[in-house]
Amino acid sequence: MSTDVANRPMSAEEKKVIFASSLGTVFEWYDFYLYGSLAAVIAKQFFGGLDPTSAYIFALLAFAAGFLVRPFGALVFGRLGDMIGRKYTFLVTILLMGSATFVVGLLPSYASIGIAAPIILVGLRMLQGLALGGEYGGAATYVAEHAPHGKRGAYTAWIQTTATLGLFLSLIVILVTRELTGANFDVWGWRVPFLVSILLLGVSVYIRLSMNESPAFAKMKAEGKTSKSPLSESFGQWKNLKIVILALVGLTAGQAVVWYSGQFYALFFLTSIAKVDAKTANLLIAASLIIGTPFFIFFGALSDKVGRKVIIMGGCLIASLTYFTVFPMLQAYANPALVAAQKATPVTVTADPAQCSFQGSPIARPIDFTSSCDIAKRTLTENYIPYKNVAAPAGTVAVIKLGDKEIPSLNATLNDKRDAFAPDSAKAIAEFKKAVAEAGKAAGLATPADTKAMNTPMVLALLVFLVILVTMVYGPIAAMLVEMFPTRIRYTSMSLPYHIGNGWFGGLLPTTAFAMVAATGDIFYGLWYPVIVAAGTFVIGMIFIKETKDVDIYAND
Repeated sequence: MSTDVANRPMSAEEKKVIFASSLGTVFEWYDFYLYGSLAAVIAKQFFGGLDPTSAYIFALLAFAAGFLVRPFGALVFGRLGDMIGRKYTFLVTILLMGSATFVVGLLPSYASIGIAAPIILVGLRMLQGLALGGEYGGAATYVAEHAPHGKRGAYTAWIQTTATLGLFLSLIVILVTRELTGANFDVWGWRVPFLVSILLLGVSVYIRLSMNESPAFAKMKAEGKTSKSPLSESFGQWKNLKIVILALVGLTAGQAVVWYSGQFYALFFLTSIAKVDAKTANLLIAASLIIGTPFFIFFGALSDKVGRKVIIMGGCLIASLTYFTVFPMLQAYANPALVAAQKATPVTVTADPAQCSFQGSPIARPIDFTSSCDIAKRTLTENYIPYKNVAAPAGTVAVIKLGDKEIPSLNATLNDKRDAFAPDSAKAIAEFKKAVAEAGKAAGLATPADTKAMNTPMVLALLVFLVILVTMVYGPIAAMLVEMFPTRIRYTSMSLPYHIGNGWFGGLLPTTAFAMVAATGDIFYGLWYPVIVAAGTFVIGMIFIKETKDVDIYAND
């Protein structure tokens, strides 16, 4: 394709098509984010046979299941997109996503159909993940191949806003539904946002049908130059596989953990660790997204001038250097009474280390924790009470110390079938948990955030800061990934590193961080995960990733 064609201004029709692509992606992200935003309710509805901590971990794992299969969706739909076109692949992904989300709204709970409920739920999550795995690469490629040379960062940045706008839309629908259904929200009202998605699906399909094929792909197909084997070309040849690997470890892994920390983990942190009520936390996150979202376009356009690499690497570096300052500040400004209580009443678990299991295990059941150490730590974790570990001699029964109050734990026994605690142990555990909860409440360690005492402007400012870091790493990423690969295998090649980075490194962040907190008792320990990954991406990216803003993507045919 000639330079004149590549540099021509974008026509009104092309702008309309790109708008349609972006709007359809907003709807898909809305569908996907509903589950993450309602994880606590999902835990009660579909994992009711487990204790609260295990149920929440399993709910997060079911959420993560959608992310785990995203790379496979990238392979399946990336191959289709490179062989038959971007437009038709869009139709399949939106139909899969919307249908799976609608069915979640109809799915009976664990109380109604037992173990079948979570199994079906995980299957639907995986269908959503497959669909989304094919969505992003197509949308980014489609927009970039329409954009004039020198404006790819600005145009593809609109695609980058769709994930945040989708999250924002899901939060608004949830908030409105909560208001309308009141106390019934946790019973049946939570289904409404999922069922509403059928309307969004209809609009999205209509929009996708009005789209035109990418001119770059249409020209390549007319000339008979499409790839006959995108997978082998993308990953079977070292010259391209090397770029795929670098795109993962030097770009998308760090971008993903910064993104999920600034949006998803921030929401989890506010509601669980800082004990801010769900409505207030969602409103704060929504406000930060409104303020921060324009920066996607700002940094995308800026990357056309100064380069993609410097902005993305800058976001990773700043995140890795500031998270351990920002999140403690977030808790202090959101719930000063809780922070004061934690300082005034230190909590320790004195136990034999050999009796202590990994509390964050995603496959553990309540009855797997029978030692006095495990029961003590499990109880504190369920109440989100931070604690420190003190080693005791072998065979010592664990003791929780809250300030001056000591509460001895117990070693539990199982029933004859070994599928539940023995009746006397179950009763003793319940009494122990009640004693810990009451002591924690008396010490102020369960104090919910008081909106009157909350420094709302500072909380909002910190959340906006986190969102701006998200826009730095995410705004220019689509343009950079598109520019790293040739047109004939672009959809496939860019989709895999993006979805491994965002699906695995990013998607597993809430589960991993929560498990790390549960295992150590340190409410900030989970931050080590995004800090280390972002710092690693910064080092690798600075050394091995080349700037791409001046690449002529049409010359790669």
